[in-house]
Amino acid sequence: MRISAQERRARLGARQMLAAPNRAETVEEVAERLVGLHATDATSVVLSARARLAEPMLAELDRALYEDRTVVRMHAMRRTLFAVPTALVPMFHAATAAKVAARERTMLLRQLASSDSGTGGGVRDAEWLAEAEREAWEALADFGEEGASSAQLSDRVPRLRETITLSPGKRYEATLRVGGSVLRLLAMDGRVRRARQIGGWASSQFRFVPAPEPQHLEGGAAQAELVRRWLATYGPGTSDDLRWWTGLTRTEVHRALGRLDVVEVRLDDGTGWSAADDTGADAAHPEPWAAFLPTLDPATMGWKQRDFCLDPAHRDLLFDSAGNGGPTVWWNGEMVGAWAQRGDGRIVWRLLADRGAQARTAVAEEAERLEGWLAERGLVSSFPAPLTRELTG
Repeated sequence: MRISAQERRARLGARQMLAAPNRAETVEEVAERLVGLHATDATSVVLSARARLAEPMLAELDRALYEDRTVVRMHAMRRTLFAVPTALVPMFHAATAAKVAARERTMLLRQLASSDSGTGGGVRDAEWLAEAEREAWEALADFGEEGASSAQLSDRVPRLRETITLSPGKRYEATLRVGGSVLRLLAMDGRVRRARQIGGWASSQFRFVPAPEPQHLEGGAAQAELVRRWLATYGPGTSDDLRWWTGLTRTEVHRALGRLDVVEVRLDDGTGWSAADDTGADAAHPEPWAAFLPTLDPATMGWKQRDFCLDPAHRDLLFDSAGNGGPTVWWNGEMVGAWAQRGDGRIVWRLLADRGAQARTAVAEEAERLEGWLAERGLVSSFPAPLTRELTG
């Protein structure tokens, strides 16, 4: 079976909930169907959800993340921070986060061993780290439901005020408190979670609260479920797409595919995989749509091979050198430009491809809606692509 680039773009609009008839009612639905929302850039969670909600209200994000706590931030695929439905935390933890946490622990122990403690040269080994984690967790529990920041915990727990030196002797040498690393490790282990932001929805500073221990799932089954969910929303895609997005090894990806009912399909750029029962009927008659998507949006970051939705000549304008996608303008499943918000609140954009008068009108209308929604909220992208910098410069 062959699936064309045009058909893949139609599926993208329907399954990514970007075409108007496919919009979601709740943040939980968005986070589940997208298999998590990128959350490394704090504003991306809000703007990615906004683009897919039938009624995009900031209060809906607040409800899901902080009142009902049905969506939580956690480290998952490729050590990246995602906002995921609480019900799927065990799957993400078993499929990806547990391995990430083990690597993080090994790295932190190595940093501790190679850096002066600043407290008389005491040995900082696995036993020392376990005690620091225990003290941090117990202190955190005392703060109640509102939680505590890394700085507040460090004030309470002396061990967390100790420092580590990264890249000693190099021009980019840095000295950090242990507290931030310990909290991050506790979060990766699923023992604490990020609570409400400090300073509003665009802030990258969080309070932390204790979390219930994740339910244990078998790793292979969890990885198969993760791959199944990716295929349902992003498929068809190649093995390289799956490896890149999940962070799994080649062996793990093929083992997961072997546990699923999948078929090989021919794509314009090679051979890919699709769920055996995926007929694409949900995207048979797509409605035209335009979207302004934020940095690291799932639609931008969903595939390693993006030729079906991105002209290769535009890649270096829309992605930074590390492969992070900046704010993008979309038309009918294709990245056609970039956008930014200037200091005065204006939304500015530039189209890199001319798709006709209907596209130009729809893009302009969507820019006006976004500008009104953002109002005077200052928006700064953590990963600005070259064209984003040019627009704001």
